[in-house]
Amino acid sequence: MAAVRPGHYDLTMRDALNPMPAAEAVPADAVFEILPGDAGAGLILLCDHASSHVPADYDSLGLPPSEFERHIAYDIGAEALTRALAARFGVPAVLSHFSRLLIDPNRGLDDPTLIMRLSDGAVIPRNARIDGEERERRIARFYQPYDDAVNRTIEAGMETGRIPMILSIHSFTPLWKGQPRPWHAGILWDADPRLARPLIEGLARDPAIVVGDNEPYHGALKGDTLYRHATRRGLAHALVEIRQDLIADPAGVAEWADRLAGVLTDLKVGEAPHHVEFYGSLADPR
Repeated sequence: MAAVRPGHYDLTMRDALNPMPAAEAVPADAVFEILPGDAGAGLILLCDHASSHVPADYDSLGLPPSEFERHIAYDIGAEALTRALAARFGVPAVLSHFSRLLIDPNRGLDDPTLIMRLSDGAVIPRNARIDGEERERRIARFYQPYDDAVNRTIEAGMETGRIPMILSIHSFTPLWKGQPRPWHAGILWDADPRLARPLIEGLARDPAIVVGDNEPYHGALKGDTLYRHATRRGLAHALVEIRQDLIADPAGVAEWADRLAGVLTDLKVGEAPHHVEFYGSLADPR
C-alpha cells in the first residue's frame, strides 16, 4: 500500500512572538511544524521529540493511552520550552509532530533504535514484528519530511549570510532503572565545543544547578539530527537536556526559558561571529 502523503504545517505567516498552542495550531495529520523567525538571527531551535501524536490508522501502536503520557513517547516539556525560547528570541524553530515510538527522527537510518520494539519496559505491539515495507513507509511519511524541514530551515538561515548556531531541545526522565538522576540539565555535544562549552559554563554559574557535561547521555551519536545537520555542515551546535519534572508545568517551563535565555543572551549568540568550522565526530573517527 502506498504511503499516505504527510501533512505539513509551516507557520510562515504567524508572528513568532505569539506562537499558537500546539494542540490548537497543528492539524492532526501534520508531521512537523516550523515556527517562523528571523532566519538571519544566528540561532535555530530544533525539537525532535515534541509530540506523542500517533495517527489514528496506527491504532496507538497497540498501547494503552497511559503509555503516551510517559517519556517513552515524547520529551515531556520540550515542546513548550522550545516555543518559549523561539518567541523570546524571534528565531525559527522546527518541531516534530509524531511520537518517537513511530520512528525516532533523532536517530540515523541504520540505528537499531530507529523504531523501538521495547522501551523502558513497554513492548510496542505494532513495532514488535515490523517488516521492511512498514519501516520504509514510516521513513517516507514521518522521518523524511521532518528531516527535510530541518534542512530547509537551516539552508534559509545560511542564505542570509549569517551562519546559524543550532540548539536542539530535549528532556530526560528523573529516574532511570530506579536510580535518581542528579542533574537538573545536561548539555550534550560531540567534538565541536563552540556552543556547548559556553552553555555548560553559563548554566553552572548558578550554584543551585547541577549541569551534566554529556550527561545523562553522550552527544556523539552518529547519524542523529545534529550529526546530519550541524556536524557535517560545520555549524556550532549543542543539545540541551532538561530534567522532565522541572519543565512539566507552565511555571517550570517559564523558569527554564528565563534561565536558558539569560545564558544565551550573555553568550551574545546573535552577535557573535558565525562561521563554518569542521571538528569531525567522535562517533565517526577518521
